[in-house]
Amino acid sequence: MYNLAEKALKAATKYGAKEAEVYIIESQKTSVNIQKDLIEGAKESITTGIGIRAIINGAIGFASTNKMSLIDEAAKNAVSSAKIQDSNPEWKSLPSNQKYATVSGIMDEQIKNMELDDCIGHTMEMIESAKNTAGIIVTSGSFGRSHGKRLILNTNGVEVSEEGTGVSGFVDVITSSGETSTAYDFAISRSNDIDFTSIGKNAAELAKMSQNTISVEPHKTEVIIHPFAFSDLIENAFMPSIDADNVQKGRSNLIGKKGEIIANEKLSIYDDGLLEGGIETGIADDEGVASQKTTVIENGTFMSYLYDTYTAGKDDVKSTGNASRNSYLSTPSVGPRNFIIDFPKCDVIADTDSGVYVNTVIGAHTANGISGDFSVEARNAFTVKDGKLDKPIKSLMISGNIFDMLKNINGAGTDVRKVGGTITPSIRVADMTVIG
Repeated sequence: MYNLAEKALKAATKYGAKEAEVYIIESQKTSVNIQKDLIEGAKESITTGIGIRAIINGAIGFASTNKMSLIDEAAKNAVSSAKIQDSNPEWKSLPSNQKYATVSGIMDEQIKNMELDDCIGHTMEMIESAKNTAGIIVTSGSFGRSHGKRLILNTNGVEVSEEGTGVSGFVDVITSSGETSTAYDFAISRSNDIDFTSIGKNAAELAKMSQNTISVEPHKTEVIIHPFAFSDLIENAFMPSIDADNVQKGRSNLIGKKGEIIANEKLSIYDDGLLEGGIETGIADDEGVASQKTTVIENGTFMSYLYDTYTAGKDDVKSTGNASRNSYLSTPSVGPRNFIIDFPKCDVIADTDSGVYVNTVIGAHTANGISGDFSVEARNAFTVKDGKLDKPIKSLMISGNIFDMLKNINGAGTDVRKVGGTITPSIRVADMTVIG
């Protein structure tokens, strides 16, 4: 990998780049798909790709290829693209060489060496454990494992090399008798520590619990929001407002609000690229800036936006290490790392006299990323009575504003989950509107 990256960097400067960056990945993935109680198929894929950024007077050109024989041509194309772009006076520079902290929990030899038979075995664990609950059909699901390496080099001396693994399981089920009800469960980890049997079992039990539903009248009440649902709302309604690019373009509800109280004073939120075993953990972000822990909200007070190098340069601040890429095919942009929700924990259901419990939501992607307004369908929802889940609810919509929610949080469970890069417990919010 290093020789390929160095070749691309030299080619870009040879063709006229004043600054250049090379991002190269090698990945091996295994995926197993489930359809109607059966394994539909399994496949293994190996990918190698390289992305090249070339900068000339602030103008940025980009090209990529998955054919290593075309590296020189890709470098030439990146430089040519930069030459036809207008100069950008707000561009400062690519990151410079820096010290990187050690991270742990992102590489597991068992996952790296996992055979296809083992992958199929874990998939069958999810299917069989779900079917052990009478009247359950597994409608869909998946198992995935990955092992990958990335290398980042640039003309300012950045050299980042890292290796990591990941594994995940997902299953969606439906009842085959009585009232139709669906449910799902999933888990993701960088280590080989997932109990795949519990994924199928949890989904099946939730689907059965969700039968024999009742209707509820529209009202305001306390709502306990499972980590699956809360992470969806945070990602779609809150995170856009802390993206420095959105802030600089006037597309944020938090412009000029640093230092203001925007949430319950017991709530803190951190973005931590160094979290042990985090899904988004690494020694650096995706352009080579050293990872760090950034306090977004501290005791209710808004503290920081998230920056990559370009947006940090525009505000004359340091990058928070939040450059993120979808793949080698794209240039970096601002993205969260491990987004940690911190609130004093208790047995939040037992601590609730009356309210509603929501497992998942549909439609969070329609939330207004500027205002924070949302209206979503709640799935696998239950009434809460005298500290216990009571009756499943037939149909429910919840609506509100994410910034009002943050102020009205009054409880959190002990059930902390990793939902992708978001790490959160169940959250209880007062005075939410529910519509049956």
